[in-house]
Amino acid sequence: MKTLLIYRHGHAQEYVDTYSAGGDFARELRDKGKRNAQRVGIWLARQSLIPQRLISSPATRAKRTAEKTMKTAGCSATMVEQDQRLYLAGLETLLTVVREQKDTLQSLMLVGHNPGLERIIDYLSDRPLARNPKGMLLSPAALACIQFDGSWRSLGQSSVTVKNLLYPRSLPRLFPWPTLQDAETRSRPAYYYKQSSVIPYRFHMNELQVLIITSSKNRHWVVPKGIHDPGLTAQQSAAKEAFEEAGVLGEVPRKVNGQANDISLGSYRYTKWDAECEVTVYPMLVTEQLDPPQWQESHRQRRWVTVEQAARQLHNPDVSNIVRQLPEYLGKMKHG
Repeated sequence: MKTLLIYRHGHAQEYVDTYSAGGDFARELRDKGKRNAQRVGIWLARQSLIPQRLISSPATRAKRTAEKTMKTAGCSATMVEQDQRLYLAGLETLLTVVREQKDTLQSLMLVGHNPGLERIIDYLSDRPLARNPKGMLLSPAALACIQFDGSWRSLGQSSVTVKNLLYPRSLPRLFPWPTLQDAETRSRPAYYYKQSSVIPYRFHMNELQVLIITSSKNRHWVVPKGIHDPGLTAQQSAAKEAFEEAGVLGEVPRKVNGQANDISLGSYRYTKWDAECEVTVYPMLVTEQLDPPQWQESHRQRRWVTVEQAARQLHNPDVSNIVRQLPEYLGKMKHG
């Protein structure tokens, strides 16, 4: 028995001019779209329906839906493959992509767009399917689970069963915490509450310097910080934040004095999303600084300063105290 998951992207931002800011292709998910995608991720994990292979339209709204769903299900976002053919694909193109799959594959998810997704469900279904008052089969972030016997190549030539038509409005609004099996809930997925931060540093004219950046709204000085993504180590997640928020590449140590434990500079907690987030902070020796056109969040400002200047200018006093420990930490590394 094979499983085909047909998944429409979540609610996306509107666009006015098709020819500006990337047009339809670059539309981001709205917050509602993000939360619904994450709710579907919880459902997939609990139903043991995580696909072996996931192919997404490369449109931003589809790709983000796929990534957020998989991360909330406990998988790495790297499992999301992109296929240009799925952008606004019609029935024949969708069938072509499905029929290309090897029969060793037992489950496949396609993430894309209406009306093509609805057409392939109608084409494959062994019975008429109910629609909402607007005549829609797949609302944003809705999922169809189709099962069938036989090969992918012959899909559509034999009977299939639409086992589930899942709509986000039928799912719990809150997320289980700290594991999928727990009854306690939070307003965000459990992995949001574990975060990684990085202190980017360099030696310039024999002086130790720290890179600080402005917050996303340019209100105060911070260092790169973000959610610890499933599928990544804490150090990899920290380096990812440095790349995206500060536009720098570098080395985050995995060991100190040959030991894999005690490799962070420290940690701190802060309140967000109706609970406490725990942030682990790592140092990163910067090896490359990207030019603004290559820097994903170049709307921020960045500034190289001394350790003490950084400690005075950073908005969070917990981070300031951790930055002050950097020289001692590097000394231990040097003599380890």
